[in-house]
Amino acid sequence: MKKLLILLTLNFLALNFLGQELNCQVKINYSQLQGTANKQIFDQLEKAIYEFMNNKKWTKEIYTTNERIDCSIFINIKEAISTEDFSASIQVQSRRPVFKSAYYTQLFNYEDDNFQFKFQQFSQLEFNETTFQNNLTSVLAFYAYVILAVDGDSFAPLGGTEYWQKAQVIVNNAQTAAEKGWRSNESNKNRYWIIENTLQPVFKGIRNCHYDYCRNGLDIMHEKVEEGRANILKSLDLLKPVYQARPASFNMQLFFNAKTDELINIFKGALPDEKNTAVETLMLIDPANTTKYLKITG
Repeated sequence: MKKLLILLTLNFLALNFLGQELNCQVKINYSQLQGTANKQIFDQLEKAIYEFMNNKKWTKEIYTTNERIDCSIFINIKEAISTEDFSASIQVQSRRPVFKSAYYTQLFNYEDDNFQFKFQQFSQLEFNETTFQNNLTSVLAFYAYVILAVDGDSFAPLGGTEYWQKAQVIVNNAQTAAEKGWRSNESNKNRYWIIENTLQPVFKGIRNCHYDYCRNGLDIMHEKVEEGRANILKSLDLLKPVYQARPASFNMQLFFNAKTDELINIFKGALPDEKNTAVETLMLIDPANTTKYLKITG
């Protein structure tokens, strides 16, 4: 009987471990703080965020260890407003493996400067999907769902919709929060607009591009380099209507935050005609990075 209980416990723990979706690295920098910083509280915060992101069950799906999504959170503490109130920025990145290769493609890369939060030493991080409890866990949960959503969109057409909608619920719950970053009238580049734009039909081309770029492009390049590269170039056409409707939009910037350097490396190895087409397309839909794209033909 004792042996049976041990086996059942081990099976439960194994299933619980397999269920976690994120493999999130967390780093907190507090070097900007004046005077002697309380290193202990930031070590505890780092550990608490790591456990919150990696141990919480975010979906109903079962992820094996190899399927967990690689991502990272870098928090830069700018000011200690009090012993437990902090002003910071949070940079969130995620990536996904490319089929039959050791290469990872970046899917999301954003630095959010509106990150004010409260953390008490030895406290536990708690989150409730139905209400706003505190800014720290709401921001973390928001980006957890964004990571899941972008990853889902890269594996299936509009595959991340459920998680975009969960992130939207967090935004809606935070409309009365004292902290910034949640409301439409504060800025046109914040958490509100990430979700609002993503779920509008006019921005669907970005999500479809994510899928075609990854599944029909990068994922076949292990055996069909030219075809994969051609499909990536074709996928960029899906961004043209988005740019025409919403030039220099926040969500287009987010796409190219993750993809600009990769696109340059991909098309540097193309034939001259394909290089020229790639540069022409990229300069059209992402003029802010024109100088960088000229490296493709340079």
